[in-house]
Amino acid sequence: MLKRLFGFTKREWSYIFYDWAESAHTVIIGSFVFPILYGILMENAGFNTAEAGSIYGFIATGLSAFIAILSPILGTYAEYKGMKKKMFMAFFVFGILFSIGLSFYPLDPSLIWVVLILYAGSMIGYAGTNIFYDSFIVDVTSDERMDRVSTAGYAFGYIGGSTIPLVISLFILQFLPDLAGLPASWALDYGFRICFLLSAVWWLLFSIPFAKNVQQQYGVDKVEHPIRNSFKRLWKTIRNIKQYRVIVLFLIAYFFYIDGVHTIISMAIPFANDVIGGGDPSFNATSTLLPIMIVIQILAFFFALLFSFLSKKYKTKHLLIATILVYCVIAIFGFFVSTVTHFWILGILVATSQGGIQALSRSYFGKLVPEDKANEFFGFYSIFGRIASIMGPALVGLFTVLAGNQIGDMRYGILSLILLFIIGLVMFIVVIKVEAKEAQQPH
Repeated sequence: MLKRLFGFTKREWSYIFYDWAESAHTVIIGSFVFPILYGILMENAGFNTAEAGSIYGFIATGLSAFIAILSPILGTYAEYKGMKKKMFMAFFVFGILFSIGLSFYPLDPSLIWVVLILYAGSMIGYAGTNIFYDSFIVDVTSDERMDRVSTAGYAFGYIGGSTIPLVISLFILQFLPDLAGLPASWALDYGFRICFLLSAVWWLLFSIPFAKNVQQQYGVDKVEHPIRNSFKRLWKTIRNIKQYRVIVLFLIAYFFYIDGVHTIISMAIPFANDVIGGGDPSFNATSTLLPIMIVIQILAFFFALLFSFLSKKYKTKHLLIATILVYCVIAIFGFFVSTVTHFWILGILVATSQGGIQALSRSYFGKLVPEDKANEFFGFYSIFGRIASIMGPALVGLFTVLAGNQIGDMRYGILSLILLFIIGLVMFIVVIKVEAKEAQQPH
């Protein structure tokens, strides 16, 4: 039925539904639910909202740096036939185990470091799978269908993997205690734990189609010393980088604009806690922010599908420029956020372009890279995305500290992201010009 309705093949649907699977981790651990718990635990440990927000930014920076260092090496090694799926599964299992472990977090403020280690392990496993998942797009579809498959993945990730687990989490944390007459400590004692376990189970179950139906189609033959040979091939690609000028320029543009995108996603809850809830003891992040996040995920589904439709009528590069411009507006508007209504407007703006900019970037890059080097180049794609995720949270943390590190100062950090979007936009325009010039040259 789904194949007749949308026209996707079995392999394409399996790829798309991994977005559905992993998005539960994104919203529960990566973006929305864990940051709320983090804020509570940090407050119990004696930190104010601005301090907790800047520390969270620096933690995100460290995790991104670690993945960034691994990405090109892992991507190159995954070029060997049959290795990409094995490496994907290794990080997948690692992420699942730490996500389950996170549901046993300690409440003792002196053990906050244990919570952060469990969080870090979960995020490393999640990020590691995405090094390989992104590159599988060349194995499941053609260049002509890549935009549609990529945007559909993000769309179904929003409506299924993001929205449904987020609604369940909101029910567990906010409504279940009232309906069941549970004590006020329910959420902290058990509610958050159930949510983290839900994210692991959801991620595991809905990944089964991907595990069964998606296989590596392109790669190089295995050699006697694969690890050493991987470094040699990586170095050879770097030495011959002039042959891939358009790819390199796109990665630089992507480095800047996706940095801002990832930062806005990961810092949304700490930002709202600071500029809206900071200093207000009556502010309830769970009841106030999670409903907004649910609506954002639903809207993001429809806008991602819209981009899938638009990609058949308009060129990918023009759609990407439009989404970057929207994020410039988001960074500016973020500086003026001070009420829940403002945060609603900010969230709706994010929903219009979040899925589009990520999906179109993935498919645009997928069409640029040689198929037999897809894993290697997607390793670079991942490292540029992860290094970008180092700079964004660090900028937010730095500008928050420079502004005084007082309640409400995170708005200066969000405003600083405008620099990343402007640089990314300018560089992407350069990519378009160079690509057009090379296309006119005889081969």
